[in-house]
Amino acid sequence: MSMSDPGIQLIVGLGNPGAQYAGTRHNAGFLLVDRIAERAAVELRPEAKFYGLVARVHGPEGDLRLLKPTTFMNHSGRAVAAVCRYFDLEPASVLIAYDELDLPVGTVKLKQGGGHAGHNGIRDSIAALGSRDFWRLRIGIGHPGSKEQVIGYVLSHPSRTEADAILEAVDEAEGCLPELLAGDYQRVMNRLHSRS
Repeated sequence: MSMSDPGIQLIVGLGNPGAQYAGTRHNAGFLLVDRIAERAAVELRPEAKFYGLVARVHGPEGDLRLLKPTTFMNHSGRAVAAVCRYFDLEPASVLIAYDELDLPVGTVKLKQGGGHAGHNGIRDSIAALGSRDFWRLRIGIGHPGSKEQVIGYVLSHPSRTEADAILEAVDEAEGCLPELLAGDYQRVMNRLHSRS
């Protein structure tokens, strides 16, 4: 792996551990990692030194690591930074998937860098990595309308229709895996951003 290799080598899905959070909007990032693991027929296993569940997928571009932090959302960065340090990964080869309030349900967008827009998992990842240069896969969950309702909203379950739309968006993103691994980000953006 040379420094010039721009492909994604680590995909992180953000969420909260525990049965009571399974399937909530805030766990949308977990869905992507679960879907990739399922399609690649690999099992995510707990790894204490990475503060999460990890798996490895062998791809044509080299190994891809999958990570679901098992810390709570606001400590996600601990897991991300531990994996990056251990495998000597640059932030630009990391993709973090998470729920995005500012996108309509069922949309999914890819971007590199930027702020955290109030998302605690992203805020902590920026702090732990000391960088904003990682890629983000923003999975739209819609907005409840008022700031006061946000916490209850992200920690509750989407309706059946919304859940189906979110899964469809995640599926679409999973289908872009070869391009992500090859670093063909423009093609991924064109494909995902023209869906809405």
